[in-house]
Amino acid sequence: MKYGMRTPSLKKSIAARTSGRATRAVKKALIPGYGTKGRGWLNPKRKVYSKTTFSWFDLFK
Repeated sequence: MKYGMRTPSLKKSIAARTSGRATRAVKKALIPGYGTKGRGWLNPKRKVYSKTTFSWFDLFK
């Protein structure tokens, strides 16, 4: 598990903003209940990762 500041990546940031939106739209259309409230418990590792790391954008908040 990673602790501390995440390494910034412009390529991954752009990919997350573009392809992620299309993927979510397709999944929402095909899978009933996808993206609804309360689905976060399916991936507990994501919760731990977001609590133990921070982005360099967070330093300027």
